[in-house]
Amino acid sequence: MRFLNYKHANNFQELIQEDNTHPKDCERNSLFYILAGNEDLFKKRYSIYDFEDNSIKLECLTDGSVDFSTSSKALVRLAFNLYNNYEDKYTSPLDIFYSLDSGNYNLGMQSMNVRFGRVSENEISEENDEEIEDGLEL
Repeated sequence: MRFLNYKHANNFQELIQEDNTHPKDCERNSLFYILAGNEDLFKKRYSIYDFEDNSIKLECLTDGSVDFSTSSKALVRLAFNLYNNYEDKYTSPLDIFYSLDSGNYNLGMQSMNVRFGRVSENEISEENDEEIEDGLEL
């Protein structure tokens, strides 16, 4: 799995451990890959996903309880779609990817590789290694 940086890898591991996600659960892995790779979504993870029920909170997109930027909302839609085929009128590839800056675009594209099992061994992008931590295990 290709992580954007060490913080992304650490955030992903935290989500996987908190949820007790099976390593072969590509649906949840793709969801958590997106949440872990976007700082805004990682901060709002408890409004997006219920770790007790192990389920997504669909209402976060529509009830106004969570303040999402356009880009964050597009990533949540993509994450939900990869998780359980969620669709609304804004879930087309054009609607989702048009709203993303280059960093979030890369996050979205890589999340599809995670969902469809097109990942190799874990690696950290060398472009964004500003947060290197000793002893990182992936």
